[in-house]
Amino acid sequence: MNKLNVLFFLLVSYSFSAQVVSATVISKNENTPVPYVKIGVEKENTGTVSDEKGHFSIDLSGLDSTRKLRIEVPGYEPYMETLQNFKKQDGKQIFLTEKTKNIKEVSIKLKKLVDKNWGVNTKTKSVLYSVNPQFRKEDFLGETALAFNAGKRSKIKNINLNIASYTSDKPVLMRYSIYSEKNGFPDQNILDEDITVELTQDMIKDGTYTLDVNDHNIWVQGKFFIGIQFLKEFEGRINISAALFRTGFIRKFYGNWEKVTLAAPAINIDVKVDKNAKNTNDETAASGDDLEGLISDTSRYKTESENSVYGKNESAGSYLELKDTKLYYEVYGEGEPLFLLHGNSGSIQDFYQQIPVLSKHFKVIAVDTRGQGKSADTSKKDFTYTQFADDIKALANKLGMKKINIAGWSDGGITGLEFSIKYPENINKIIAIGANAFPEGVDERLISHMKNQLLVLKLENKPEKFNERRLVKIMLDEPHISKKDLSGIKNPVLVIAGERDVIKHDHTEMMAQQIPNSELKIYKDATHMIPFEHADQLNEDILRFLGK
Repeated sequence: MNKLNVLFFLLVSYSFSAQVVSATVISKNENTPVPYVKIGVEKENTGTVSDEKGHFSIDLSGLDSTRKLRIEVPGYEPYMETLQNFKKQDGKQIFLTEKTKNIKEVSIKLKKLVDKNWGVNTKTKSVLYSVNPQFRKEDFLGETALAFNAGKRSKIKNINLNIASYTSDKPVLMRYSIYSEKNGFPDQNILDEDITVELTQDMIKDGTYTLDVNDHNIWVQGKFFIGIQFLKEFEGRINISAALFRTGFIRKFYGNWEKVTLAAPAINIDVKVDKNAKNTNDETAASGDDLEGLISDTSRYKTESENSVYGKNESAGSYLELKDTKLYYEVYGEGEPLFLLHGNSGSIQDFYQQIPVLSKHFKVIAVDTRGQGKSADTSKKDFTYTQFADDIKALANKLGMKKINIAGWSDGGITGLEFSIKYPENINKIIAIGANAFPEGVDERLISHMKNQLLVLKLENKPEKFNERRLVKIMLDEPHISKKDLSGIKNPVLVIAGERDVIKHDHTEMMAQQIPNSELKIYKDATHMIPFEHADQLNEDILRFLGK
């Protein structure tokens, strides 16, 4: 987007020299200053906010004078003027007209209303939306929003914002907005009055700031968006928890709203809704490409795994030196060898609930796949699952293991299948958890998410994210295990998936049908995160399948 904007400005034929325009925003009805008004140029990413006395200055350098400047704040009619005419207002007062409030009488029978909570509830400290005025001042005054959908007419009681950390030298000024929807994006602010807050540390309770808006009488129905914007610079930083696999929306001033598929801010709302309203996914997320129903919030498990000894246990850990890589692994227990292989971008830590149980019955070899965890990779080639399988074969050879078992989650399950196809004489049994045979077996929403993620990574083109690009790319390009390949696997395979897995249900069934000596188990009401969320049941199934 930035590159396109630069190109656009280079092609603009008519622009004018540097000019800063200053003015004061005044309420026409009350003849008093209007504080914290948003001033910007339509379809542009720059702007400013007036101070508490309505004063502002805006730099219009290099902009086409036929473009329109927009001044807007809830409760007032928007002010629009071409830049050419607005330049004449330098040093003058800009008058805003109050909106006429149409108060509709709402007849409510309290016994028909029930409490609901919609939105993102995560309190993770590992996935964050960071607000840091000193780091990127040009982005600071931007706005972020989350989509909602009310099946029935509903009243918003509270807007909750989950804050992972707060550091500031002064109260932090924030604005809340509620937008209607148009073509899947935020459109018009539906609020009749401005809602601003001066946030302080003591207002955050148990990691959440709760804004009571019950008296604002905000009723919603259908798709809508809740947005937050920071209005004044401060010394410090605020980290807002965010949820992966949820779609958020961002914009800079009056620039176009853009989808962010990597993560969404932890905004959730308490509402009063008709008890007959359907509590469907549409009520928690208006965007059709959200993955909340497929991949749940795992922040609690991530925190627990990071606090465990696994993945950093020096007494159990070793390295295997291979071409272009140092493969890190940890060994626990005695007996028949069982390799544990994590999913994409994961690590040994992900099996923190499996290792202590399984190592009582097996010699567990937990491996950080190359380029992940503590395993390094210095090559410049794309990753492949057959390469990962070759790494496991090399490690088994080093450990003197001629025949092994593999329990693999997601990418690890794919690696297990590839190992069986390439080294059938060296494998005993395989447990494949949430694995797919080819990319088309993955839910289209996740595919779309990964394509957007890869596009962003390519546009950024940061050397330090080269490995991340490879990890996303392998999921889009691989594996290429045919039905014939699956039919050729003679080893016993336990195929596991969640009822709400990112792997399509019919794809999982196809894999189990094609593998001659397979067993299929679908975990009820489970997502792709079975080793986290259903650890006890998974441990039992692994032990049973392996004959323990």
